Amino acid sequence: MADLLGTEAAKALQENISQELEGFIGRTPCLGIVRVGERPDDLAYEKSATKRIESLGMEVRKFTFAADITDAEFREAFRHINNNPGIDGILMFSPLPDTIDEKKILSIMNPEKDIDGLTLTNQALVYSGEPGGFAPCTSEAVIRLIDYAGIDLTGKRVTVVGRGKVIGKPVSMLLIGQNATVTVCHSKTENLREECKKADILVVAIGQARMIDDSYVSDGAVVIDVGINVDEDGKLCGDVDYESVSRVASLITPVPRGVGSVTTTVLAQHLLRAARG
Repeated sequence: MADLLGTEAAKALQENISQELEGFIGRTPCLGIVRVGERPDDLAYEKSATKRIESLGMEVRKFTFAADITDAEFREAFRHINNNPGIDGILMFSPLPDTIDEKKILSIMNPEKDIDGLTLTNQALVYSGEPGGFAPCTSEAVIRLIDYAGIDLTGKRVTVVGRGKVIGKPVSMLLIGQNATVTVCHSKTENLREECKKADILVVAIGQARMIDDSYVSDGAVVIDVGINVDEDGKLCGDVDYESVSRVASLITPVPRGVGSVTTTVLAQHLLRAARG
């Protein structure tokens, strides 16, 4: 077993970004972070995204709103952010509070600034396999990690555990685009353990701490753990039981220092791409 470290993959990607920025003519690319409320996971990602973007020499502007903001107030504020020519890309934390019509907000978001792939326009481009759109950063980070490990996905059996719109669905489409044979599993899947054991590569994004143990994993499989959870001791952990699975997997991403490290770097790449137009 060996750890597939996102921190190492991120370093390689950051070198490419730095080289591209040297040739970028014009103002400094600027990311607008839009957050409603104070969810701990949003705050943690905001902190890491800000650190990554600024460390690469790009700018971050934060737009934070109280959790009880009205739909009309937020929509008006978002229009100003969306139409601001000084903001190249927008990272909006989702889901928004129930009091805000998120579908309407996404319908007015400029797809060219939607660098985390939330709008229907970008989703359609990802699902159709057409170039030019922005995939959700975490989904693309999974592909970048697999590529960094030197794994050719052609013909590989990949099982994705989770069907959400941020990870499960888009990462499945990206994997198919790399000629993998993909099975998507979820909470209603019968014989989940057996389905997972068929996989050469297992991508887990089910949102349950340490749910996937070694009984779900075949010997020598590659395991990509996308989950971020806090256990009963207050420590970060993934959806995979690292201790047991690491004994059978050939490669496994740890949590932390795994997929999350690459996600913020992909976000920086998307921002630079958006700034180039």
